[in-house]
Amino acid sequence: MTNTVNADAYIGRNAVDPEGNKIGSVGQVYLNDETGQPDWITVNTGLFGMKENFAPLNGATFSGDDLVLPYGKDVVKDSPDVSDASHLDADEQESLYSYYQQYVGGNGGTAANYQTTTTSDELSGRGEVSDDVRSAGHDTSGPNTDDAMTRSEEHLRVGTENVEAGRARLRKYVVTEQQTVQVPVSREEVRLEREPITDANRGDALAGGTITEEEHEVVLHEERPVVTTEAVPVERVRLGTETVTEQETVTGEVRKEQVELDDSTVTRTGTGTERRTN
Repeated sequence: MTNTVNADAYIGRNAVDPEGNKIGSVGQVYLNDETGQPDWITVNTGLFGMKENFAPLNGATFSGDDLVLPYGKDVVKDSPDVSDASHLDADEQESLYSYYQQYVGGNGGTAANYQTTTTSDELSGRGEVSDDVRSAGHDTSGPNTDDAMTRSEEHLRVGTENVEAGRARLRKYVVTEQQTVQVPVSREEVRLEREPITDANRGDALAGGTITEEEHEVVLHEERPVVTTEAVPVERVRLGTETVTEQETVTGEVRKEQVELDDSTVTRTGTGTERRTN
């Protein structure tokens, strides 16, 4: 049994079935007028949790942060509606007990008057809301948090990652080109030399016949260019990298929450509602 626990311990917990499947979140806790102990809760069900269904705490247990009810989600969702959620009268209790008894037998007790604990989870404006709740803001969309809402927005978080941008290859290949150089070459040319008869060469001059025919020849030589090649190293070439930093503009979409004030007490030109947004 959980109904000996302080009522605040139930508010905002997830209500689950015996298999751990979520039924909804606990919205309000109802105390027995005679004992002051929690006997009933409301569970926010339906689309977006905008519907409240009553469920008894009899047979409920805690499992971690969850409140385990001895019923399935469909059973809770199909429970009888209560027109005034601020208080349970005897007829409403009997109707709810009769409904739940067909599933687990109920507690068989006599009906007592129940009233809700003072919380800020009075959904959809049903029932009476205490003056303390009216003076402070309260959450009308789900389990109560506090008297203020938090506005959030997204910021761009930009970083860098190192990715391959391309590849550079260094290769060498052979080309043929014409090269012209000046090379000195020499050759022999024939020259006719004449010398007069003197006492020094007279003997040589008279050594032959007086009148004869004869021939003399000389072999001429010359130099010709001879072309060969040789491989000579001229430089060393390698690939290297360097880092260049530049500014780049990044654009992205971010979302942010806006707060809108819908104040029906502020009137312009006699009628109308003022809306303020942030």
